Amino acid sequence: MIFKGKSGEYLKLEDINSTNCNALKERIESGLTLAWFLDDESIFEIDGRSFTFKKNQVITLTEFHGLKMKSTGEIKMIRFNRPFFCILDHDSEVSCKGLLFFGASNLPIIQLPENDIRKFEMLWSVFEMEMESSDELQLEMLQMLLKRLLILLTRLYKMQDDFSKADHSQMEQVREFNYLIEQHFKTKHSVAEYAELMFKSPKTLSNLFSKLGAKTPLQYIQERIMLEARRLLTYTDKSIKEVAYEIGYDDIPTFSRFFKKKEGLSPSDFKEKST
Repeated sequence: MIFKGKSGEYLKLEDINSTNCNALKERIESGLTLAWFLDDESIFEIDGRSFTFKKNQVITLTEFHGLKMKSTGEIKMIRFNRPFFCILDHDSEVSCKGLLFFGASNLPIIQLPENDIRKFEMLWSVFEMEMESSDELQLEMLQMLLKRLLILLTRLYKMQDDFSKADHSQMEQVREFNYLIEQHFKTKHSVAEYAELMFKSPKTLSNLFSKLGAKTPLQYIQERIMLEARRLLTYTDKSIKEVAYEIGYDDIPTFSRFFKKKEGLSPSDFKEKST
């Protein structure tokens, strides 16, 4: 089921299985995707990492994620573009920037609690019914339903991730930090550079993450750099030198040492293994 608006708005709902799983790999400009796994049969490789998904887990993907399906079960998919709903413009309403999208160095995986599954099933049913409407309020209604879905998933993710004990102020700082990494990870590799962007000291940032029991700020920066390195080595024909340069390293030896320390393989060995 696809909705297309007069100003480039795009929304797609689809029930995915092994016969049409390539729909998950389709890319649209500024596209964001939610995938809800209905069984334990799906095994994917995403950005060079293997994932076995469990029933009633939800993941969020952008157009930049590299995706290979090894096994595909029953999945419900929602895909939308920026003209349909811009999560940056609506951040004050849904608060998923830097969590579900644009800032998670690790793949966001949300486990739906048993007592919330009926809520999501009903929301999906309303989505399907509204996709069949054709009046002047259809776009607004579909946007409202998507907004509700994003809010519910963001709430669950906050409760399940490393920051479940964070208060609102701390959570906002974490989201800002994550989003800044997404914007600048190719050129800024130190905590001090991000602290300056946030008008804070590096120590303040480090203390914040330490209090929350999360990874260090430097780990988040380096994980995002590694994510991009794995994407480029796995899904492009770029040379090691080109990959290193694209993510901010001036020479191959420095990049290779960093990559091997994090991955356990040299960039060339990783690339060969991925082909």
